Amino acid sequence: MIQSHHRLAILLHEGVQGDRGKTGLALLRYTESPVVAVIDRQSPGASLNDLTGIMSSAPIVASVTEALAYQPDVLVLGTAPTGGALPHEWRPEIKQAIAAGLSIANGLHTPLANDPDFQPVQPNQWIWDMRQEPPNIPIGTGKARSLACLRVLTVGTDMAIGKMSTSLQLHQASLKRGLRSKFVATGQAGMMIAGDGVALDAVRVDFASGAMEQVVMRYGNDYDILQIEGQGSLLNPSSTATLPLVRGSQPTHLILVHRAGQTHINRIPEVPIPPLPEVVQLYEAVARAGGAFAPVPVAAIALNTRYLDEAAAHSAIAQVETETHLPCNDPVRFGANKLLQAILGIGS
Repeated sequence: MIQSHHRLAILLHEGVQGDRGKTGLALLRYTESPVVAVIDRQSPGASLNDLTGIMSSAPIVASVTEALAYQPDVLVLGTAPTGGALPHEWRPEIKQAIAAGLSIANGLHTPLANDPDFQPVQPNQWIWDMRQEPPNIPIGTGKARSLACLRVLTVGTDMAIGKMSTSLQLHQASLKRGLRSKFVATGQAGMMIAGDGVALDAVRVDFASGAMEQVVMRYGNDYDILQIEGQGSLLNPSSTATLPLVRGSQPTHLILVHRAGQTHINRIPEVPIPPLPEVVQLYEAVARAGGAFAPVPVAAIALNTRYLDEAAAHSAIAQVETETHLPCNDPVRFGANKLLQAILGIGS
């Protein structure tokens, strides 16, 4: 629903400097649409570049009222509150945006399109509730393995460590190499960036692999390589998304994403992250399923070095390469070419 000509205002209250702004900040980094304002009552007047490291000239304003001066035509709900519910204090701002003619891109679990308070007032105005189960999804059958294209799935040692960013960086590197590449979004931020996809956390678990299979089959015959956005982690006890992604997409390659220095699951310190070679073996064993499916290699490691200086980042990358005997790099910081070369080398 979001297209490159749309002018976006991103509602990010307490998300620019807090820990809830993943959706909006990812959109800022990767969208092809112009972002004309970021709404965050905590940081009005501050620099996005200074606060986030994202190169953007969009002003930070305190309210929808101020954002309207920059003539947006879409209001994006860009934070992820606990439980994904719509904060009550946002309702007046969303109503104000709709009254001003803005469309709404909603990545929350709370649907808005059927809410009587949020009805469009103009013919071309829309509300996109992306966390909805697609219609007519089948159960998974594994038929994506029949596709000739490469299918690269990012998997992780934890949640929220950079799987989407890695897939997007691989997509950009693939396009520069001349490959017909498609980024397959599986969460709300990715869907806002790509304009389509499937919100896997809105799909009933029995149909999750079928939903992935459906979207992969939709694109697989038209592209050389699919960059499939990973979700969750096999190591995280609160995650249920990774296995349906593996089974539904039938990947040809895996990229393991890890945050440098992280030793335990975030917010669950009782669950340690095993040594990376063991995590590699785990993902490869699950993908192969004892021989039910073809072997799927972990082609490379994407290391999130965001909290390290450059020298420490290079040292951490070298350490992981020594530990795993696999290519490693931080694709956001240093580019994804090394990871892509590993994929193409294994696939050639």
